[in-house]
Amino acid sequence: MQESSIDKLILSSPFHEPTEHWHYNSELEQFEKRQGRRPASFVRRVQGGKSSDVTDVTEQIPLANQIRIRVKDWRKCEYPGVTATTKRLLEHWIDESENDRRRFFFAQLEAIETLIWLKEVAANEGTGIEIESDGGHFQRVCSKMATGTGKTVVMAMLIAWQVLNKLLSQNDGRFTKNILIVAPGLTVKSRLAVLKPARSDNYYDQFHIVPASMRGLMNQCKIEIRNWHKLGWEDEEAIAKKKTIDKRGVLSDKAYAREVLGDLSQATDLMVINDEAHHAWRLPSDAKALGLKKTEIQDATVWIAGLDRLHRTCGIHCCYDFTATPFIPSNRTSAGDRLFGWIVSDFGLSDSIESGLVKTPRIVIRDDALPDASTYRSKLFHLYADPEVHDDLNRKAEPEELLPDLIVNAYTILGTDWLQTMKQWERQGAATRPVLISVANRTETAARIKHAFDSGRIGIEELKDPNRTLHIDSKMLANAEEQEEITTLIENGDDERDSPVLSNKQQRDEYLRKQVDTVGKVDQPGEKIQNVISVNMLSEGWDAKTVTHIMGLRAFTSQLLCEQVVGRGLRRTSYDVNGVTQCFDPEYVNVFGIPFSFLPQETQPKGCAAPPVSKKRIYADPSKSGFEMSWPNIRNVTYSFKTRLVIDWDLVDPLEIDAMRTILESEVSPVIEGETDDTTFDRARIAIQESIKNERLQTVVFNVAVELIKNLDHDFQGSPPELIKEIIRLTGGFLSSDKIRILGNKCQSDPDLRSFILSMNMSKIIRHIWGAIINAPEMKPEVIFDVHKPIMSSADMVDWYTAKHTEYGRKSHINRAVCDSSWEVAAVRILDESKDVSAWVKNDHIGFVVHYIHNGVVRKYLTDFLVKLSNGKHLVIEVKGAERPTDESKKKAMNAWINGVNTHGGFGRWHFAYITDVAQIDAVIHELA
Repeated sequence: MQESSIDKLILSSPFHEPTEHWHYNSELEQFEKRQGRRPASFVRRVQGGKSSDVTDVTEQIPLANQIRIRVKDWRKCEYPGVTATTKRLLEHWIDESENDRRRFFFAQLEAIETLIWLKEVAANEGTGIEIESDGGHFQRVCSKMATGTGKTVVMAMLIAWQVLNKLLSQNDGRFTKNILIVAPGLTVKSRLAVLKPARSDNYYDQFHIVPASMRGLMNQCKIEIRNWHKLGWEDEEAIAKKKTIDKRGVLSDKAYAREVLGDLSQATDLMVINDEAHHAWRLPSDAKALGLKKTEIQDATVWIAGLDRLHRTCGIHCCYDFTATPFIPSNRTSAGDRLFGWIVSDFGLSDSIESGLVKTPRIVIRDDALPDASTYRSKLFHLYADPEVHDDLNRKAEPEELLPDLIVNAYTILGTDWLQTMKQWERQGAATRPVLISVANRTETAARIKHAFDSGRIGIEELKDPNRTLHIDSKMLANAEEQEEITTLIENGDDERDSPVLSNKQQRDEYLRKQVDTVGKVDQPGEKIQNVISVNMLSEGWDAKTVTHIMGLRAFTSQLLCEQVVGRGLRRTSYDVNGVTQCFDPEYVNVFGIPFSFLPQETQPKGCAAPPVSKKRIYADPSKSGFEMSWPNIRNVTYSFKTRLVIDWDLVDPLEIDAMRTILESEVSPVIEGETDDTTFDRARIAIQESIKNERLQTVVFNVAVELIKNLDHDFQGSPPELIKEIIRLTGGFLSSDKIRILGNKCQSDPDLRSFILSMNMSKIIRHIWGAIINAPEMKPEVIFDVHKPIMSSADMVDWYTAKHTEYGRKSHINRAVCDSSWEVAAVRILDESKDVSAWVKNDHIGFVVHYIHNGVVRKYLTDFLVKLSNGKHLVIEVKGAERPTDESKKKAMNAWINGVNTHGGFGRWHFAYITDVAQIDAVIHELA
């Protein structure tokens, strides 16, 4: 279906695999909505003979598409072929009961699934999968994820998967607990510190990446984060030029590893994560012919050659690349940018826009800015391509020299829309202002833009304030080595007792860097910034969420550059799902001058860019520690017996077995194919006579009992010989009773045939007997604690943030209770006001979980409230409205938990209340008080 205009770009939920996409028809220059997911692909800009002869060509990524199909099939089969630790992590990540804590995007889950599949499954199931080498001696794989899709979270998942597998199976060489993360700049390095488990703001806790019982293990991993330039070393030529007395030679590989890695240099199984890995590429043989810049060649040499040296000493067992734009850059070749050959998964910018994961880029023309604003639409698409603009911006000029009228008018239109957005944010009580970014081609242009704002040449009065303008270029910021020195001085200082001594320039550089890093963040140096003027794409770690407008005034020789620049404004401010559409509502970034030829745009945009959502911190309040609640952290409830197992045969339902169906579905069926009368039994008996010659009823009893014991082994405790004896006795009694009925007259008089029918239905018989034994009154419940954390408490809750409604709870250890409904608000007030309640806590992010089984799948049950009564009793409350299919399974598991804890006796008396009306809470409490 061809679309001349697109009203809504978002097509799918961010939590599910896309089922539709906007396809760009380059011949018609139109978009059409297509069913199915967009293939893994990229857009290459090809330059023709003339400078104006440019074609954008979409090319698929065959390897990523090939792996995508395999991973999807593996996911449908519930992840076979992985370790028990990996299976537990995968189930934890997709667990629907975790949705209130956190919910991972499909893009994130597919990325980590792919990396796991390649390491654990592909050896057996990966026939035909060939990952291209980058020419080095260690393997690299690349996850292509658009800016704003949460790749840092995927890194945390990757680290958790590797570390936990290694710690729980130390001889498995596929895994390691030694991690090196390489960043493209100090901004990114600082941001990646959340990957260290010991940090208070670590992602493992923020996103509940690791089950609570395994969280403590993460502290045993070794993680080092290095800026790429720290991988450099002095060669012989550099040493010879030194004017110092120290003339030691080039560091050996071992000495180099010690200098770069510190204690981690002792590792022999290093895992490397390259963030923004489009900077980390091995030099092609034709680097000079491709027109690569000297700085690009030097940077690539330092990054990859440094990893080569570490590999020779420590051994890199795998290198994981993460980037939105995995290209080897080229500025002059007509072939365009070269894509990494080791991309194994892809969730690109178009996919992210259509899933609502990032803001929607758009061009907004405001006629209230200029009377003829609409006439500028075609030129606003790529301002730099206008001959007058191009020539004017590519010359040396003083800051006071006027900008071309087209640029001034473009700023007037864009600035007017920024002004309307700013006013809306103020009306909605936003703590900061929206941000306009300008990306210029050279320092002179940036200076002219700033002067145009400061002098009022661009007629938006609110954008004149120099205190709200951030002007940065390469001459103003400290280089990597200088900034690393400043950072080291600060980190080595010991607060006020040993404050670092910085020069005036270092102080200015440090403050400027902090402003860049904290644009739009409350109570930070960059809080008040609203106008950013830059010569480059800013730091690669730019993650400001308040960017709403972007002006591009430079050449865009590739779609790579387009995506990198527009990526500065893609991060969303809100991740709340629309309850009707189950998708994210669109957020917008208005873009001028960035020629995305393949990117669809909403041609009738409505409304302004949304302000950041104000969120409240939820935490365990130390001042209310008297209301702390604790509970046993139980993995499961098992059963043991003292002397004999008993089945009440009067309560056991008969089990009917269809003999004819059993025979037809057995291995002898080909012999009797086509027979439907009694002769079938005679022919079947002849066919199976040899196989059942020695298969008497006692043998069948023993086989059934053995299989049953295998099933019971994980849930029953006791003396194995006694257990075997009891099971065989009960199984024999069942098989010889009238509780098992075989439909088929021949089977009643033929013991051999009967034995055969019984043996072919062993699993059905096992399940039937299991149900009878598990309900026997002689079974004694016993609780199995989580070995890593047997007792949990409300004090263990990690701080988190929410935009939902909250209520203050006087008797709750947690500062505020997050309420999803009016009945939860009512429940909070009832519990707080009850004289019989001494403490309570809402079961939200605190880790109280009861495992239950539904349809053969282990799931997590999160009840609503935990309550401690004044008489010392404990109460677990669940308030339900409409009944759901899983409710009976949940209640059964919860009652088993209560029974097990009370039988243990070490945690006081516990009770469970399953109610359908919040008004019943008072009555339940009164009854137990």
